[in-house]
Amino acid sequence: MSAPGNASSATARVVDAHADDALGDDDVMELLHRLKRREVSAGELRQAARERISRANGSLNAVVRELDLPASEGGPFAGIPTVLKDNEDLAGFPTLHGSWAPYERPAAANSPWVRQYLDLGFEPLAKTTLPEFGLTASTESSRYGATRNAWNLDHSPGGSSGGSATLVASGAVPIAHANDGGGSIRIPAAVCGLVGLKPSRGRLVDLPELERMPVNLVTQGVVTRTVRDTAYYFAEAERMYRNPALPPIGMVVRPEKQRLRVGILTDSVAGLPVDPETREAVLRVGAVLEGLGHVVSPVGLPVDERFGRDFLRYWALIAFAFQKGGSRLLGPGFDSSRTELLTRGLSAMFLQQMVRVPLSIRRLVRATREPDASYTQQDVVVSPVVGHPAPRLGELGPNVPFREQMVRLLRFSSFTPLQNVTGAPAISLPLARTSSGLPIGIQVSAPLGEERRLLSVAYELEQAMPWPRTPAAA
Repeated sequence: MSAPGNASSATARVVDAHADDALGDDDVMELLHRLKRREVSAGELRQAARERISRANGSLNAVVRELDLPASEGGPFAGIPTVLKDNEDLAGFPTLHGSWAPYERPAAANSPWVRQYLDLGFEPLAKTTLPEFGLTASTESSRYGATRNAWNLDHSPGGSSGGSATLVASGAVPIAHANDGGGSIRIPAAVCGLVGLKPSRGRLVDLPELERMPVNLVTQGVVTRTVRDTAYYFAEAERMYRNPALPPIGMVVRPEKQRLRVGILTDSVAGLPVDPETREAVLRVGAVLEGLGHVVSPVGLPVDERFGRDFLRYWALIAFAFQKGGSRLLGPGFDSSRTELLTRGLSAMFLQQMVRVPLSIRRLVRATREPDASYTQQDVVVSPVVGHPAPRLGELGPNVPFREQMVRLLRFSSFTPLQNVTGAPAISLPLARTSSGLPIGIQVSAPLGEERRLLSVAYELEQAMPWPRTPAAA
């Protein structure tokens, strides 16, 4: 085991920030119980987390800036330390989106989601890294360099919420903000050994401007080490904001008795290769669920080969919007000449394929309005989160030529965008590891509004296939 917060000299090179301090080895729920019993104070938790972040960040490079905000005045999570991804506005601090291009000015107000997060009582201690504009699946940028995976410092923590995920994985904080526009909650959770639930579209408060997009891909959320922490977060967030168009989640505390029809999907979009250990892990989860009484059967992809091209064209449109409209989106002073190869390459791709984009958008919009074909015969679908375990740093870095980066990105992250388009929820669970010890996340998805179903299955799998909460405990 490595020393707290330091990389070991062993091949694995893990970072474990756990220490004999106020945070201990506890998850959020246990910390709340200890706060209620007055066994620990909010100030002690805050100080322990600050010290852990300081120790771990030298190896992880996950912090954009440290924060010193007033202590929480209440809320169900009062006293719980956390971190915020640096693509959400926090009043008084700049929001830089992992890029050199935005002008560095303090945000005038909290974003709607941050306002609710603070009202819930969370105490942010830092803002965390992401790739430029969250456009890729590895947290590496020319502005902040490479963020490293606490499970192995030679590997990526995924993206785009990699800074948040690796701090939770290391034990520096028990819960962290993440958001997901193409897999950015689930991918970092998968490669960092965490629980990451992408909720249904519209489940949580967010920027009203997103609803004006042709297809709103983005949802907010958190990454945690236990299912109950994720379940409690969503239950309390729902108490503050309830979308009447979606069935309620409520407080999920255990598996439900109902047995489900489970589809097992191992094929990637357009026949892209899937790592053998990842494929075997999905099949193993299917076998466990079958042993628990669920009806398990293989399923194929619910979309044709056009889906991948359509999503990529829409992604290119988003990059073009940043490249050409950055001053309008992110404020005056945006310097498009300082964007990275990927942003510029996607923007150029949009211009080259502009005549095809409207048809691609129409097909994507249709997918948001029609029943998801994944669930005509299944209640949930189990699949990989990513096509292979965490890539080595540099494989998806900002200096990789555009075409090569796109090939690598599609091979890595082709399983997650479907739920961003349909709006359906999906959860990543750390149910397996590679022969070298890297986490393998397994995705369970369900129809729109069925987060409760996902959390029930997640509890059941957590009990049947328990996972290590820290890299050093693996």
